Amino acid sequence: MTATPARRRDATRTRALLLQTARRRFARDGYSSTTLRDIADEAGVNVALIARYFESKEGLFEACLTAAVDEIKRETGDAQLSEVHLIIADQAARIGEGGPPSQLMLLLRSSGDERADEIRRGVLRNSAERLAAAAGHHPGDDDTLLRAQVVLAASLGIVLLRSVGAMEPLQTADRDTLAGPLRDLVAALLPARDEPKRSRGSDGP
Repeated sequence: MTATPARRRDATRTRALLLQTARRRFARDGYSSTTLRDIADEAGVNVALIARYFESKEGLFEACLTAAVDEIKRETGDAQLSEVHLIIADQAARIGEGGPPSQLMLLLRSSGDERADEIRRGVLRNSAERLAAAAGHHPGDDDTLLRAQVVLAASLGIVLLRSVGAMEPLQTADRDTLAGPLRDLVAALLPARDEPKRSRGSDGP
């Protein structure tokens, strides 16, 4: 029997609700400490629906990461290198405003599950590679890739420190205040393509 449009809509809403709930729980409590029962109870659905839509806890975690990356891509689009500092500042500022966990928070927690962590590491590698590509990276250019990874690590560090209220003025700095130092960081590590990179160990300007 063919499913009615209403049932298809219900299934879509239920799947989206489970993803939203799971991402919030995984980001807040970590993969290992979150159970499928926790997620189902918070979402107000039968736990069996998780197996129907995602097959397993690992499948649900992977779907959460995929959804988070898709959301980041929608927000960043084809961002130019000159806009990267603003994107990072915007992500970090959301943590300070007490809103829902940033997509980046999901990438900060080790899951304790090897397959889930492999997925998470793959997402982080891809993010660094996209940033390096915006800076003109080409195969074999390990220096630009390393610089992009340092920028990504700094971005995640800012999100982490703001999420735990570690220090001032970082904790309460707004988007515009964060944008200045982040602009300097990105410009120093990933200069525009037509700007020569400073050689390591050079004391010149």
